[in-house]
Amino acid sequence: MRKLALSDEILLKISQPARYIGGEVNMVKKDPSKVAVRFAMCFPDVYEIGMSHLGIQILYDMFNRRDDVYCERVYSPWMDLDPIMREQKIPLFAVESQDPIKKFDFLGITIQYEMCYTNILQVLELSQIPLHAEDRTEEDPIVIGGGPCTYNPEPIAPFFDLFYMGEGEVVYFDLIDRYKEIKARGGSRKEFLEQAAQIPGIYVPGFYDVTYKEDGTIEAMTPNNPHAPQTVSKQLVMDMSDTWYPEKPVVPYLRATQDRVVLEIMRGCIRGCRFCQAGMVYRPVRERSLEELKRLARTMLKSTGHEEISLSSLSSSDYTKLEGIVNFLIDEFDGKGVNVSLPSLRIDAFSLDVMSKVQDVKKSSLTFAPEAGSQRLRNVINKGLTEENILNGSAEAFKGGWNRVKLYFMLGLPTETVEDMQGIAELSEKVAEVYYDTVPKEQRHGKVQVTASTSFFVPKPFTPFQWAPMCTKEQFLERASIVNHRMKEMLNKKSLRYNWHEADVTVLEGVLARGDRKVAAVIEEAYRKGAIYDSWSEYFNNDIWMKAFETCGVDIDFYTTRERSLDEVFPWDFIDAGVTKDFLKREWANAQAETVTPNCRMRCSGCGVRKYGGGVCFEERA
Repeated sequence: MRKLALSDEILLKISQPARYIGGEVNMVKKDPSKVAVRFAMCFPDVYEIGMSHLGIQILYDMFNRRDDVYCERVYSPWMDLDPIMREQKIPLFAVESQDPIKKFDFLGITIQYEMCYTNILQVLELSQIPLHAEDRTEEDPIVIGGGPCTYNPEPIAPFFDLFYMGEGEVVYFDLIDRYKEIKARGGSRKEFLEQAAQIPGIYVPGFYDVTYKEDGTIEAMTPNNPHAPQTVSKQLVMDMSDTWYPEKPVVPYLRATQDRVVLEIMRGCIRGCRFCQAGMVYRPVRERSLEELKRLARTMLKSTGHEEISLSSLSSSDYTKLEGIVNFLIDEFDGKGVNVSLPSLRIDAFSLDVMSKVQDVKKSSLTFAPEAGSQRLRNVINKGLTEENILNGSAEAFKGGWNRVKLYFMLGLPTETVEDMQGIAELSEKVAEVYYDTVPKEQRHGKVQVTASTSFFVPKPFTPFQWAPMCTKEQFLERASIVNHRMKEMLNKKSLRYNWHEADVTVLEGVLARGDRKVAAVIEEAYRKGAIYDSWSEYFNNDIWMKAFETCGVDIDFYTTRERSLDEVFPWDFIDAGVTKDFLKREWANAQAETVTPNCRMRCSGCGVRKYGGGVCFEERA
């Protein structure tokens, strides 16, 4: 029997001890003494969130299919365990073997969201690994960052030995093989990093120097090591039906955020929304074959015992074989107690027909994401959704028995006016009116409920809006107040609900999203003063962050409200993310002209990703 890293006494003191003890269904067990490379895969958040992440499940399965590699998992200790580990000097440990992370060859951290940056420092410190890459010795693991936030790694660059740009299935084995060879002959940490820097998609921050202009913007980012390339190119899987996918995913003891089988049906998106980083950096669209999805569905449901299966993508309605996979799931598992979940659907007749088959109408609500309150602003952001689409979709849904609708919007978008803000309330009112106009009184399931939610806009790297200024906290709250006031003036106000995101969190996210290396000092200072689990509203402390900016002499407005010139050098310009800067500039100009760009299946916009070959770019067009 394994010896647990935490004593029974500690396990009895903390909530959810199952987060730390391992032993789950499909957990991989190997003898650590019989492998050449040990890899700790980290999600810097609580276990239930990390266990829901598909990317880690894919890499965990892929690594562990190699006999010479043992990949284990580690998550951020929750707030009740963290102080105990510090007080008793218990090193952070892997779930599988319970061995200290410091003993591993690699610590791979997936970085999904800027607000987890202080948790990365928590993981490093509790692992007894120096926070700064430059302070690590031959005895420390190689710390790797991956995930969407690596498309601007600079605010956390000092804390990482290297970053992997793109999809992990492509060159990770090259990286591990080079490490294994260098380790076997007693080579140094620096030699490995130099070898790693030559692998496409690998970025070693220590091999680059950044110089600044007098105004604080970047003058240049220059390699200081001959092995480091000037440009780092993202890596993509092009054949989605001939790649790694976990047939036996680990099943958590606890109810995770996504406690179900996840079928990834495609990557990328054809839509081109100008605010959406994922829609830009995950281009081009690549689909899994229908036959492969059928095989995976049968295999994974059998290996996990899950009673729900979910289709995963950025826009499931754009999967060309959607009808085929949905009908298969309904026919194959009908009467077997398996629920089918279909997120990311555009609300059209087919989607509503499908949802009526797979959802309990009485329990579910439908979700639309108009993003903006007026058609003018939807054209600015290239949403590709008209008011007619929204109202017709609502009418079809209400006829089908739904009476609850959620509408998602953003406030603070470029060119936004008071009329656009008030349009959020007015569109919500129109949706409510459709219910009463469409559904006869005797057929209504109670009153309609329309819930409008607004997040606040954050400009992200590699989007056409990367040049856009951002609102201040006060401006965000003023805009939310305008929407709230207009909501209360609506005729159907009792059927309308309105809520909005935290403005101070959004401002911080904006700094971390477009920040440079100078921001790293702020992150470290905030962590030292107690910032942790910043994505959890009950633990976020804005005062700590504001003091950290002041202590470090870093100006928030420089990274948020300042307008960027088209020729400014960005911290992430050394990355080739597929889409070209010229394309993003054209789309920024189109946004200001309120010009809609057709989606990728209608017309190629010349974004730059054709060079990868395959995907939507190379489909036959009618």
